[in-house]
Amino acid sequence: MFLLLIILAILGLLTAIFADYRRILSKPEKIISLIEEGTSISAGRIRQTATRNGVTEWSLESVSAKYLNEKKQAVFQDLSVTFFLKDSRKVYLTANEGILKTDSNDIEVTGNVVVKNEDYNLKTEKLYYEHEKRIFSSKSPVEIIGSAFDLAADAMFFDLNTNRTVFQGNVKGAFQQNVAL
Repeated sequence: MFLLLIILAILGLLTAIFADYRRILSKPEKIISLIEEGTSISAGRIRQTATRNGVTEWSLESVSAKYLNEKKQAVFQDLSVTFFLKDSRKVYLTANEGILKTDSNDIEVTGNVVVKNEDYNLKTEKLYYEHEKRIFSSKSPVEIIGSAFDLAADAMFFDLNTNRTVFQGNVKGAFQQNVAL
């Protein structure tokens, strides 16, 4: 008798779930109204990887994303990107928002932008990544803190291929002892 009651309860629950599912499917305009106008696709929890000649160059993860078809852009919220360097080291980037240009794989990130590796932390409000050249640039003030130095500048360019950084405008820094330049 008890087993029969459990089976009937489960069947009742499945019937209720199925009926609610059918109700939602019968009104697709409610689902569609949740997607922003001009958006081709919206999704939660995204992972995107860029490779060139079979080599992974970067991997992106995001809490949510929307793809804007007419602009050929993917807009990400709360993203983190891992850049893979030729010497097997990694550079990590986090930001509040990012825009991936799907035709070029260029990335623009804004809001609490932090770039880290084992040697330093870079902070700024806006940063660009040019995929073809593998260059980071910022025309917003940057602050870089390392174990042996602190630097600040109005703008910065960093080449992932050569590991060379150029600072521009009001460059200020402090170096600790034992720094080899």
